[in-house]
Amino acid sequence: MSKTSELSGFYKLSPEERLKIVREFAGLSEEEAELLLKTGALELEQANRMIENVIGTTELPLGIATNFLINDRDYLIPMALEEPSVVAAASNAAKMARERGGFHTESTPPIMIGQIQLVDVKNPPEAREKILEAKGQILARANEQDPVLVKLGGGARDVEVRVLTTNLGPMTIIHLLVDVRDAMGANVINTMCEAVAPMIEELTGGRVFLRIVSNLATYRLAKAKAVFAKEELGGEEVVDGVLQAYAFAAADPYRCATHNKGVMNGVIAVALATANDTRALESGAHAYAAMGGAYKPLTHWERTADGDLLGRVELPVAVGTIGGATAVHPVAKICRKILGVQTARELGEVMAAVGLAQNLAAMRALATEGIQRGHMKLHARNIAATAGAKGELIDIVARKMVMEKKIRLDRAVEILRELKGHRK
Repeated sequence: MSKTSELSGFYKLSPEERLKIVREFAGLSEEEAELLLKTGALELEQANRMIENVIGTTELPLGIATNFLINDRDYLIPMALEEPSVVAAASNAAKMARERGGFHTESTPPIMIGQIQLVDVKNPPEAREKILEAKGQILARANEQDPVLVKLGGGARDVEVRVLTTNLGPMTIIHLLVDVRDAMGANVINTMCEAVAPMIEELTGGRVFLRIVSNLATYRLAKAKAVFAKEELGGEEVVDGVLQAYAFAAADPYRCATHNKGVMNGVIAVALATANDTRALESGAHAYAAMGGAYKPLTHWERTADGDLLGRVELPVAVGTIGGATAVHPVAKICRKILGVQTARELGEVMAAVGLAQNLAAMRALATEGIQRGHMKLHARNIAATAGAKGELIDIVARKMVMEKKIRLDRAVEILRELKGHRK
């Protein structure tokens, strides 16, 4: 009998029952299946309420980046990710920033954009005027959907209207601007857009299709800046090297993609630790980087009059400290406590500072020893473990591979075999 992924009623089963089916489909061993059911802080029952078709939980290493001084306050930064050297690099960059006062951040109010797509309008400019004339009624209808948010000082704030030219003809796009306070905001935005859509159809005679949040949160920005003393960086040559790397990224999208990935290494690690929406942050940041018509760095670097290095970062940060997984995941709640952030704006500013630190660390490594030296030292331990090394043998095998500059699985297997042979 052939295997099939067409599983009627799969969602109705318990996680254990689903896992039994998956085990048979994939040929998992009993030990492998038990690992999937093994839970940590996130209990299986809780996970089963968070997403669909749950069969287990997974986890990433959770590290702490040290040395961060942000707006004259010390922070320990929880970072969840699988990539070696990121936590160490961010910590090192933060230590260098302290010499000149650490990071200074700011942010705009937590305004998110909801989009309403209106089509089949005979006169789009006229429809635009009608919508704007009815702004008060539209905002009132939107705010009826969440009186608690309004009571907390948030709610729908403004309406914008754009007319787009598309391959299917003109479309009138209404933007509902909503202050979502400490939430990420997607759910409340979508609810408000749904609520005002019939009113917009009645005003214009058109048809509404999409009613959805935009992840390009151009009104919800976080900024960070820091000065890195040339002596801390390693001298004027290192400053020159970082500026050369930045100029390369500013001129070439192939380099810029990796440059911005370095920024997001820091941002997304904090987002994962606090159970925020990493996909929304990634898509928003990269779209923001391309808003000028070409894909550009999220950071800006320049030399100060004293010869030090000044870095700035600006990016949209749609993050929350309440609602969704941030309020449910037990580890996320602990990570927020470690951070000590009081608002979503503060969390976004911390993310911006970590992103700037990580970007500096990556460029400094590229400009001096090369990115691989530190990265591969840590990667070597993963390779050693993959080869079957355990305990102290992991470090011994890793050190030998680094000394030989042969960080490969086949070499790790050979070294491990040699070491075990000597110990018999």
